[in-house]
Amino acid sequence: MQTESVSANTRLQAPAPTRYRGAIWTLLVLAPVISEVLSGSTRLSILFVLIPEVMVWGGGALLCRELVRRWRASATSLLLLGLALSVAEEFIIQQTSIAPLPFPGANPNFGRYAGVNWIYFLFMLGFESVWVVLIPVQVTELIFPDRRGQPWLRKRGLIATCVAFLIGSRIAWYGWTQQARPRLRAAPYHPPPALILLGLAAIAALIGTAWLMRDYGHSGQIDSRQPVNPWIVGIKAFVFAAAWFELIGLVFVPHPGLAAWIPLTASSIWAFLAFAIVRYWSAAKGWRDIHLFALSFGAVLGCMLMCDISAAGWTRVDLIGKLVFQSLGVAGFLLLWRKVWQREAADRAPGC
Repeated sequence: MQTESVSANTRLQAPAPTRYRGAIWTLLVLAPVISEVLSGSTRLSILFVLIPEVMVWGGGALLCRELVRRWRASATSLLLLGLALSVAEEFIIQQTSIAPLPFPGANPNFGRYAGVNWIYFLFMLGFESVWVVLIPVQVTELIFPDRRGQPWLRKRGLIATCVAFLIGSRIAWYGWTQQARPRLRAAPYHPPPALILLGLAAIAALIGTAWLMRDYGHSGQIDSRQPVNPWIVGIKAFVFAAAWFELIGLVFVPHPGLAAWIPLTASSIWAFLAFAIVRYWSAAKGWRDIHLFALSFGAVLGCMLMCDISAAGWTRVDLIGKLVFQSLGVAGFLLLWRKVWQREAADRAPGC
């Protein structure tokens, strides 16, 4: 989703200590806020979990972006690194895609095969790579456009981010596997070593592929192609996002007679189609920040709308908190839209 290429003259030396601090902290906070708070996964009553989420999701997104900028890579590499972060979460950290699902109302056997919750895992691959990594990185770079092409971390910052990520991962593992699952009356689960090794191998393969594909998918390369209208970009992003959340609904809403391979196949095709369309759009020479904004805003709106449907049974406090958080999120996006629009209008002004 982030489609800004890194210019050839990008400076890769260590940045000044405070030059990128605002951008760094913005991304650290936006990653869990967009993915967890605006979606309602993290409610007001458990907002304290935002601390390890900043360490894991924020730190993970920051590390993914840092690698992409140091490699001078494109959005394709960022997507692959986001998928690697998702595999780490689902197989290594919280193990939610390999342990039997403990959620009330869930059908833990639907789509579970060879020790993996395949429908849940496929949904999380898309959700965590897009709403945890791609969109927060893209929004942060729209807020700080003059810093989008450079790495933000010095050596000490890189080490500190890695340490915080590992500590946050340990906290998240303990909080979910040792605290939350027992409270949900889930049976103790000990992951098979083979699945852990499979997860580690997948992470390594995705990181390696991201590096190999670092030159693929830079934006604005085809002069003859006209950019699509930003409104169309936003609407289609909304549709693609909203439809993706139908996949997780299959885990909670029984569909007698529906074979798991059908939604798995259809969703995989849907994801590939979304990637191909965005890749085609972004290759146009006139692909601009307003398109990036529309892409992000449409996807976030789709996420919020579909998650609002599943809010039945929430406490009054959590419902009010969700309304407040989402209202603030929409207001923030509208302010960003104004900033992007004014910036582009200034660039188009005569004499600029």
